[in-house]
Amino acid sequence: MSEKPCSAQVRAGRLAKAKQFLAAADLIEPFEADDIADAYVTMCVHAGIAAADVICCARLGRHHQGDNHVEAVGLLKKAGDSDAAKRLNVLLGLKSKAGYTHLPSSAADVKRAGRAAKELVEAAERA
Repeated sequence: MSEKPCSAQVRAGRLAKAKQFLAAADLIEPFEADDIADAYVTMCVHAGIAAADVICCARLGRHHQGDNHVEAVGLLKKAGDSDAAKRLNVLLGLKSKAGYTHLPSSAADVKRAGRAAKELVEAAERA
């Protein structure tokens, strides 16, 4: 697992990015047409990843860094937040479809991604 220590500056920066990605998703959300659903889901995924980093920073003093974001799910569990781990897992499950395949994100994907991202960012704000 690739982990990196967190400072207060890192934690604040990752929280700012989580909020920024969620704000971008919120701008896209009213236009949930099939042609931009993937962009919405991708912004939600990025918001969730950044929020997970904040939670881990707050509770463990370190966060996941690297391409294998699934390891971040395990780190969230170590941080004692199984709900956040489940939400991040949902987002990571949608990541490949939204960003790397020819398949469009469905309305159900959009709903699940939005809910998971919002809940993760709220948890990060409380952390």
